[in-house]
Amino acid sequence: MTPPVFAHGTLRLYLLALLEEEPRHGYELIQALSDRFGGTYSPSAGTIYPRLAKLEEEGLVTKTADGRKTVYAITDAGRTELDGRRHELDAIEDQVTDSVRRLADGVRAEVGEAMRSLRAELASAAREAKRTATKTRVDPAPAQPDAGRALHEAELALSEFRQAMRTELRSHEARTRLGADTVAILRAGLARTADEVRASLRA
Repeated sequence: MTPPVFAHGTLRLYLLALLEEEPRHGYELIQALSDRFGGTYSPSAGTIYPRLAKLEEEGLVTKTADGRKTVYAITDAGRTELDGRRHELDAIEDQVTDSVRRLADGVRAEVGEAMRSLRAELASAAREAKRTATKTRVDPAPAQPDAGRALHEAELALSEFRQAMRTELRSHEARTRLGADTVAILRAGLARTADEVRASLRA
């Protein structure tokens, strides 16, 4: 289970800090949190709005209508609470940074393992294709029912990798926004795999 990014009771304080900077819509608060942590953490509306409602109930924020949107702003009481707990904000930043790092490490490990598996499957398929081609040149036969097996297996490996990674990435995105570093890892891994397969085919 993915550990919570914010410890109990600390998200409300962080929301007050964001509203002290400027009034914001609920979505803007979600976006600000995502931007603050490099896109690796993006809270759901079901996480943010109940806490905003609780802060309003306690008189720490107010909300006003702005067309079809609702704008939240910190109150004097909210600033008073924030001033009394300002020393906690640095600790919260450290806690969140650690949690986000664990999330990113988990995604990086999943992508790395999938890349290693793909490279092994493609390398095996490439060797099989080369053996089949060599055998065909030495001892041609009228029909080779397995001649395209290696190609089929290579294409199957690609399809399975794509589906597995798509599932992993979408599952992660449902929990927290996918970071640019993960995309970079994926691109670099695919480039390395392509180079290794090409080298195997030329060998």
